[in-house]
Amino acid sequence: MTEGQVLDIVRDAIYTVIICAAPVLLVSLVVGLIVSIFQTVTSIQEQTLTFVPKILAVFISLLIFGPFILEHVTEFITELWNDFSIYI
Repeated sequence: MTEGQVLDIVRDAIYTVIICAAPVLLVSLVVGLIVSIFQTVTSIQEQTLTFVPKILAVFISLLIFGPFILEHVTEFITELWNDFSIYI
């Protein structure tokens, strides 16, 4: 296995992680921004108000984007297994 092959695998793995994590992180970012604006407007500084909506939004986004994430991870692993003989 050459250094180029290792770098290709690492590059593909990082790309897969970014693609799979992006939808959930964007949902969390948007919900956090909305909650922060709500807290600023109403002057409510409750700490749990920031975490509970984000956790719920992340769980819901995982339910929605779960098949998309599973498809990309499965595709990446299948590609690794198919090229396994090349790496040895």
